[in-house]
Amino acid sequence: MPSASEVVSIIKTHRITHVRLYDADSHMLKALADSGIEVTVGVTNEEVLGIGESASAAAAWVNKNVASYVPSTNITAIAVGSEVLTSIPHAAPILVTAMNNLHKALVASNLNFQVKVSSPQPLDIIPEPFPPCTAAFNSSPNSTVYQLLQFLNNTNSYFMLNAYPYYGYTNGNGIFPIDYALFKPLPSVKQIVDPNTLFHYNSMFDVMVDATYYSMDALNFSGIPIVVTETGWPWQGGPNEPDATVENAGTFINYLIRRVSNDSGPPSRPNIPINTYIYELFNEDKRPGPVSEKNWGVLYTNGTAVFPLSFSGSSQIMGNATTVFCVAKDDASEGKLQDGLNWACGQGQANCSVIQSGQPCYLPNNTKNHASYAYNDYYQRMHTVGATCDFGGTATITSNDPSYRSCIFTGSSNSSAREGLLPPGAFGPVSPLGESMKLLVSKVRYVISAACLLIILL
Repeated sequence: MPSASEVVSIIKTHRITHVRLYDADSHMLKALADSGIEVTVGVTNEEVLGIGESASAAAAWVNKNVASYVPSTNITAIAVGSEVLTSIPHAAPILVTAMNNLHKALVASNLNFQVKVSSPQPLDIIPEPFPPCTAAFNSSPNSTVYQLLQFLNNTNSYFMLNAYPYYGYTNGNGIFPIDYALFKPLPSVKQIVDPNTLFHYNSMFDVMVDATYYSMDALNFSGIPIVVTETGWPWQGGPNEPDATVENAGTFINYLIRRVSNDSGPPSRPNIPINTYIYELFNEDKRPGPVSEKNWGVLYTNGTAVFPLSFSGSSQIMGNATTVFCVAKDDASEGKLQDGLNWACGQGQANCSVIQSGQPCYLPNNTKNHASYAYNDYYQRMHTVGATCDFGGTATITSNDPSYRSCIFTGSSNSSAREGLLPPGAFGPVSPLGESMKLLVSKVRYVISAACLLIILL
């Protein structure tokens, strides 16, 4: 892993303005000082019980991990545990007590207006998320969930939700099309419709968020906004994980960013933006479990992107406005793309050696990716003598630099935007409860053996 200062440098390079730490690592908190980056620090699951049992332990935690760093380090939230209600259910009865103790410690330090307290929970606490309007927490009026919502309502905080369409799709046994999980546009006849409200849902992500809103409504809590504290898609998996691919991960993340950046909410709350953290910035190669568990990172540790990536949600990915590229269209048919690829690599004499197996641009191994490289190589060499970017209607000009990892498209190496993925002003107000929320980016776990950074979208 890079050092803490190098991690912050990578964050700044990509114009990331918000970061979530799974713990309160002192190296990261020091490195983030004077950066202006908003930081969510985490109480680990191992710390929840002690803080819940002792107000003095909570005060000591706040003094050590929050008060001693602000205002230089812009800490704005504390995430108490990670999916406590399902991962460590024996600690559930004391979770809200721990949150109350931390909030009281913030009040004593005069930090309660700057620093919110919440606790990330999985969608699993909603047994039946579809149809959304009938969704409800598996809880009773005196349950931990009810007490959690009371706390969030009383402290003007927000509900932290971990929502993973990847698992919704892979565990769905083919019930839903993968395009529905990946945010790909669906024709109206294939959109999911809530039979009670007749709301159309274009993505599984929106269903998950709306199901949570309706679940809060069922307990008479309707004014608590949701922040999605984790979502993403793994880009590599084992033999039994065919959907964990670079192509699917890139599709999901970029469509997610576009979705969140339009500042609209789910059908039941169209005016409340879905602020979202992307899980995660770096892979965790030492994480136990399936291969996919290790491969959710959108960046390599040298700061380069695993797949073409646009944190801004706009047409800019990696390139300035004066550089153009010729790439395959998203809606081009496989057959026509193959014809265009064959022509470019044959009669067009494009340099197609780098899209061969084992070469820098071979992965993702699909016709669209290979065609984009071949089209661009041909166009960059021949457009000055009249060549066009058409290829039978399968290609288009774009200012997005499609370069990724060591696959460099012609003309991208001199792009000034390589120094940052986000254009200035890509983010909205700093508060997760702000009035006009745009794309935030990031979440960080920083530990000695591995680091995971997420990206928050506001």
